[in-house]
Amino acid sequence: MAADVNEQPAGYARLLEPSSLTAIAQVAAVIAERRPKHVVFTARGTSDHAALYAAYLTEIRLNLPAGLASPSAITLFGARPDMSEALVIGVSQSGGSPDLTEVLRVARASGALTLAVTNNPDSPLTSAAELAIDVVSGHERAVAATKTYTAELLALLLLVEGIRAGDGRLPADERAALDTLPDLAERTLADPLPGQLAARYRFADRMVTTGRGYAYPTAREAALKLMETSYLPALAFSGADLLHGPLAMTDPDVPVLAVVGAGPGGTAMREVVTKVGERRADLVVVGPADVPGAAARMPVPQVDERYAPLLDILPVQRLALALALARGEDPDAPRGLHKVTSTL
Repeated sequence: MAADVNEQPAGYARLLEPSSLTAIAQVAAVIAERRPKHVVFTARGTSDHAALYAAYLTEIRLNLPAGLASPSAITLFGARPDMSEALVIGVSQSGGSPDLTEVLRVARASGALTLAVTNNPDSPLTSAAELAIDVVSGHERAVAATKTYTAELLALLLLVEGIRAGDGRLPADERAALDTLPDLAERTLADPLPGQLAARYRFADRMVTTGRGYAYPTAREAALKLMETSYLPALAFSGADLLHGPLAMTDPDVPVLAVVGAGPGGTAMREVVTKVGERRADLVVVGPADVPGAAARMPVPQVDERYAPLLDILPVQRLALALALARGEDPDAPRGLHKVTSTL
């Protein structure tokens, strides 16, 4: 897992090479020409969080309604929704889950434009789709997904911005900003604090993670990583939902991990952090600036809010790794889990 985590800056650099940019731009141009009316994502697990991030991007940057499909509606209940005006995107590291493949097959049969985003260009998901994007992250050693997740995030960001451009090609200022990501990721991974925090939470019974907007998928992925590597029960909430009741369970014995960045999402999270502070919860913040009331902050460079999830998740992955080791667990092979999970 440590090796996979540390390879992420190189993964960003690969996706930003001309060959990868051109391949994604070609897909984006086809989609822009087809002008879908709405976008439906289908994914499971970690990839579901990447899809959620892309749904935010789609609605904010493309002004298209976006949502996440319920695969079981098709695979278990036999639903055949009319997706003839939709772009349907399957996101999966392995591309091997039968239910996601079936969603794309049914969607394509109904007239939808379908796209597979995977780390396996020879997968069943890719075969079922009209278009495909390879996230080129290479072999992932650990069961818990890390570098494939961030590769999906960047590939989906490049796709959405390419669709917005119309011809798939990124504006020069956008390209220049994205080219800084590998170096920023290296800087973020070099910070020692995530490893030090493992001792603080070694005996925690549960944890809450929270964020708003682009940061909400990070909060969900953070909870998943903590659960699957350390077996630490972790509940993820959007900042808004946390205030609608679950806030009552936070107290000094329940650590809260809050993703608080720049931009509208980060501004909205400050109210959440204030409320959490009033509960005297043990608060750790992931973000570029100190937040009053936080016991600690895992620092990340300040970037455009759209790019922040590519950096915010990195210290969380390192925390999950260190915490698993501190609790005597094996983060490379969590019990009961396999790299490819087949669901129907």
